[in-house]
Amino acid sequence: MHTRRIGDVEVSAIGLGAMPMSIEGRPDEARSLATVHAALDTGVTLIDTADAYHRDADEVGHNETLIAKALATHDRGKDVLVATKGGHRRPGDGSWTLDGSPAHLKAACEESLRRLGVEAIGLYQFHRPDPGVPYEESVGAIRDLLDEGKIRMAGISNANPDQIRLAGDILGGRLVSVQNQFSPAFRSSEPELRLCDELGIAFLPWSPLGGISRAGELGSAHAPFATIAAAHGVSPQRVCLAWMLAKSPVVVPIPGASRPETIRDSAAASDLVLTAEELAELDAA
Repeated sequence: MHTRRIGDVEVSAIGLGAMPMSIEGRPDEARSLATVHAALDTGVTLIDTADAYHRDADEVGHNETLIAKALATHDRGKDVLVATKGGHRRPGDGSWTLDGSPAHLKAACEESLRRLGVEAIGLYQFHRPDPGVPYEESVGAIRDLLDEGKIRMAGISNANPDQIRLAGDILGGRLVSVQNQFSPAFRSSEPELRLCDELGIAFLPWSPLGGISRAGELGSAHAPFATIAAAHGVSPQRVCLAWMLAKSPVVVPIPGASRPETIRDSAAASDLVLTAEELAELDAA
């Protein structure tokens, strides 16, 4: 597994997005634990979670608890950077709501610390801007957590270029990552990717394969990915992740998975080298 950097931490070039193991349609715990362990066996050292990755109202932090259990039961668990997030809520009816208030973010961080069983969270990210709260106040809470040593590194998610610059200023130059949606079907985060490349900030594409329900359709929806995959004897999903890695050394995709075979295939994208002509064809797809 090749590596990249988030702040001063070296991580695997491909991370694991853990959300599918805790929301609607999730597998049983045994398969989820096997999926995380398979990721670690391939050399994955970045796992992305959030307190809002749960299904029912009374199980906030389900995914964080699951990840903590998986890491505690694998001999490579201590080598993993766990990235979690605060600022979203799930009332249990399938919807997602927002709470970017400083009071909520600070309380949420305390609960994440407890569930993960750590003294400081490796990477804590503001999950999504809340229109009801000034962005400066939300990111200011993240800055306070950083100053207090509750978190080791700070990131933001679902941010635009102006918010990235603002967060960098509020955090005193300590913003290490931006996590935005980016995939062959969703490329509107290209400006944020370019800005992160310019600033040397890690860019973490979420749903890089198109999302839980559409990842399997990637090749049929975007024919060049299937064509190039066939030429290399690999899956279109692996080609997709290799294409993202080639865009910039700051890109660290976090494909979601809920089966061991899926994360094994994704992790192998670290070793897939595409030609300049292939990359150009995929850019135009």
